[in-house]
This record gives sequence, C-alpha cells and structure tokens, in this order.
Amino acid sequence: MTETELEISALSSLSAISAEEWDACACPEATDGGRPLDPFTTHRFLSALEKSGSVGVGTGWEPRYLVVRDGTQPIAVAPLYAKSHSQGEYIFDHNWAHAWERAGGRYYPKLQIAVPFTPATGRRFLVRPGFESEGTEGLIHGALQLAKSNGLSSVHATFCTAEEAERGAEIGLLHRVTQQYHWSNDGYPDFEAFLAALSSRKRKTIRRERRIAQSFGGDIVALTGDALLPEHWDAFWMFYQDTGARKWGTPYLTRSFFDIAQETLRDDMLLVLALRDDRPVAGALNFIGRETLFGRYWGAIEHHDCLHFELCYYQAIDQAIARGLKTVEAGAQGDHKLARGYLPVETHSLHWMADAGFSNAVEEYLRAERRAIDEDIEVLTSYGPFRKVTEEQE
Repeated sequence: MTETELEISALSSLSAISAEEWDACACPEATDGGRPLDPFTTHRFLSALEKSGSVGVGTGWEPRYLVVRDGTQPIAVAPLYAKSHSQGEYIFDHNWAHAWERAGGRYYPKLQIAVPFTPATGRRFLVRPGFESEGTEGLIHGALQLAKSNGLSSVHATFCTAEEAERGAEIGLLHRVTQQYHWSNDGYPDFEAFLAALSSRKRKTIRRERRIAQSFGGDIVALTGDALLPEHWDAFWMFYQDTGARKWGTPYLTRSFFDIAQETLRDDMLLVLALRDDRPVAGALNFIGRETLFGRYWGAIEHHDCLHFELCYYQAIDQAIARGLKTVEAGAQGDHKLARGYLPVETHSLHWMADAGFSNAVEEYLRAERRAIDEDIEVLTSYGPFRKVTEEQE
C-alpha cells in the first residue's frame, strides 16, 4: 500500500467519527471487553473534554483530530490540537517560544498531538492492528502537512511511547527525553511486602507518615464505578479548584467535565476521599488502565499532616497491589516522590520545527538535555529508598 492511496483528514469534533471507529484504533486491546492500556485516548475521554468545554474555542486547545482512512475504514487516528499557548502540556517549550519570537517569528499557534492536561505516557499515533507502518507515517505526514500548509511554527507529540519516539526519530522528528517518577510493582502481595524492600530508615518514615495521615480524625475511602455519586464530584470540584488556582491560576477542566465523566468514565476512575463526619475534606483522583494506575488530581479544603502523601501515593500503591497493576504513574514533577518509592523513569516526546536553523539549534539543546537527564536519573535512582545489595549479600 502506498501513502497516496490513503485519505488524511482533520476533524474539528469527535462527533464526526463514531466511538467504535475511533476506539478500534485507539484501544484495540479493549475489544475483549477489558480495559484499555489507558483511558485517555479513548473516544469517551476525549469527548468529555470537548463536550464540557475544557477544550475548544477560547481554551487554547482547538481540536484538529487526525484520521487516516484506507477507503472508508479509519486505520489510524491521533488527538491533535491547535495550541495558542503552552499551558497544560508538561513538556515545557516556553524557552523555544521566546527564542522564536525574539527572532521575529510567530511561535503560536502550533500543533500538539497530546492528551490535554494529562502528563501520562501512552500511544499518540493510534493505529488499527495490521496498519502500523502506513498508519503511523500517515498521521505524521498529515500533521506536518497541516502545519506547512498553514504556515505554523511546529508540531509536537508529547508523552508518546518509547517505541513511537524511536519510529518518529527514524522519520526525521526530534526526540526529546524528560523524566517522571513512577512506582513499579515487583509482585508485592501487600503494602508491607513493598515496605520490606526499602531501607530501614525509609520504611520507618513511611510507616510514621501513614500513622500521622490516618489519624486525621476520619475515614479514607476508595470509590469507583457505581460507588461514585454526583455529590462526590461536588466535593472534588472544590478540591480541584483550590489546587488549580494555586498551580495554574485557573483550573483546566470545567465543572461539567466531572458531570459527563460520572456518566461515561466512572468505571475508568478511582476517587480516594478523606471523610470527616462523613464530609469529604480531601481527595485524589486516579484513572485506571489495563496495567497502570494514573494519579491525576489532588486537593483539600482542610490541612492535615501527611494526608497528601497518603491519598496520592500510599493509597495508590495499595490500590495497584490489590488490582494486580504493574505501575503507578504519579503525574508530573515532584522530587518528594522519590523517598516514597517512586523512581525516575524516562518520558518521551517528538518535535518538528518549520525553520531548519531553529530545528538544528533545538536538536543541539536536546542532546545536551538528554545527557543531563540520563545523569539525573542515575543519581536519583542511587538515592532511592530501596535496600542496597551488598557484596556479602550477593
């Protein structure tokens, strides 16, 4: 099959493609009735962002969903957005934008293949099985052609898989490596088994933090599926607004996102709440993947020592172990996660710059950045909380 036989289009709304057609590319592993690897590129999640007004005109995230068709059959799709700023991406390119504009250029709008507001690793070039090569190349070709024909500065694909990054680099895109903190399940039967793998000092610290957190004067509950009720989102919206105001200025998600999520995403979500006198005072929202628990949002209306660590990190580990999940992704940044068993791992993105000279400069920057990231991961891992194996033990 040649590229010229494929039809590539950009859609301004997911309503232009059925959930079945989109998900056949986005999460073919879920056709057995199981969970997708992650819910973030599913039709239901992206539609919730769009229908709630969290993305769209005026948000800086205007949908241009890519679809590659072989005849009438979609063989590949991608969540593509025209961006008028760099907020909500977590792979920071503000310095690139400043340099571009100091040189007299216009960096925005740019094109972004990403899940809005979601620094979670997953497939970004969503290809129906059996069409991997032509589907991926069709999506990349379509994004670049859209940028070129509209005179845009750049195309970015963020938090893609390592395999996608390698394929994109082969095609000629710039490969960027950054890092996050993830927890890995080494077959632990329970939380105590995880603690046994830590050094004595770190083990004592975590036990102390959990005791302090759990003595806040109430109960901690974990809710998913039909146990989630509309009133839970009233409480969580207050938490989310508080965190959003402190971190981003304004929350990325609208209130109606949570109402839509209650209807279409509640089986994908795990909400951990701290209750005092049956009233929620803090909460952490996670999304459940096939092998990974994704920590996304936290907030509180009361301060209690160590409660953030308990709800976001230790409860997530408890839930991952109970569900037999392999990994917990705890979101962007946060060196404090290291002491709590979350180790640094590489994350990947791909970039294309319209200007050849600027592209060369960015490429040099990325080489130096990758050396620094590699060194940071090595050093941080060595300072992790896990017991060191001595020569005598070996």
